[in-house]
Amino acid sequence: MKVKTILFFSILSILTSCSGQTKSNASNADDLSKQIAKGDTVNKLGDHLWYVFQDKKNNYWFGSNGEGVYRYDGKTIVNFSTKDGLANDTVRQIQEDRFGNIFISTFAGISKFDGKTFTTLQPIKSKEWKLEPNDLWFYILGKKNEGAYRYDGKNLYNLEFPKHYLHDEIYPRVVNSFFSPYEVYSIYKDRKGAIWFGTSVFGACRFDGETVKWMYEDDLTYVPNGGTFGIRSIFEDKEGNFWLCNTWHKYIFDFQKTAKSDRLQYQKTKGIGNKQIFGSDEYVYYSHILEDNNGNIWLTTWSQGVYKYDGKDITNYLVKDGSNDVNLISMYKDKQGNLWLGTPDNGTFKFNGNTFERFKP
Repeated sequence: MKVKTILFFSILSILTSCSGQTKSNASNADDLSKQIAKGDTVNKLGDHLWYVFQDKKNNYWFGSNGEGVYRYDGKTIVNFSTKDGLANDTVRQIQEDRFGNIFISTFAGISKFDGKTFTTLQPIKSKEWKLEPNDLWFYILGKKNEGAYRYDGKNLYNLEFPKHYLHDEIYPRVVNSFFSPYEVYSIYKDRKGAIWFGTSVFGACRFDGETVKWMYEDDLTYVPNGGTFGIRSIFEDKEGNFWLCNTWHKYIFDFQKTAKSDRLQYQKTKGIGNKQIFGSDEYVYYSHILEDNNGNIWLTTWSQGVYKYDGKDITNYLVKDGSNDVNLISMYKDKQGNLWLGTPDNGTFKFNGNTFERFKP
């Protein structure tokens, strides 16, 4: 693998570390949460837009790395930040519950927005794992928060992961890592309704409502030239194959065997691509993966743009802002099937059917 894979992790670590110093005011969140959040009406979106989300009212929310969150209703852009009651201006997730409340995961906690005010949820430490249909699951990447967060509509639980079967072997090697080994990079619900968690070092685990069980593969965590990538993305395709963060392999899980084991049982199958397709790399690491409305699979990389796989051929879409190459953080599919990209420094991009162009409302 080329050094660009290492650079992705290194740059992301720097961005995450620096952004943690931005406008954190969790200490007075309780006071601010009772105030009406008016936000600031602005003429344009910021540059550091990592994540995109569309709510039930078709408003678009853009989570930034240090600028709070932006809401765009098709006409007006409103920027909400800590002065409006948001727990922190560094955003890592945006979700919505069945009642239309918006939940924003930040470095200083998880904020609930009911349309008028922000409230910071107070987590309860717990080892009791449950799985209900309306649960929301969160992570707070970059603050060494071990475990996952589950919100059941009333309480937010910070759940402790069961000890990994390779804990004693791996943990001493990474105890001084920037990210905690049990820190969550990604959360995914599979076709059976089970919840998966991708971690920074310990691989992935799956919670089926009864037990949490782990898997670990060295190449899913460590890149060939050194450094860690972690499980940044998990996806189950329509054939039931699982894709985990790089194109080298796909995975077929046997959940009947898993039920009788202390860990996930699976077999590897051949992945996609080759050196000719990936620019002399045998495989690429991707941060996000999704399926579009036509059944194509899309993979988002840090510096190599986006790859589309139609089941046979792979097409590469380089992303540029003018003449400048754009690094990528995330990908999102909205309710209309439009594809969006989050970036560290170039705002957000939308696919127009031929290329990704910067979104300027």
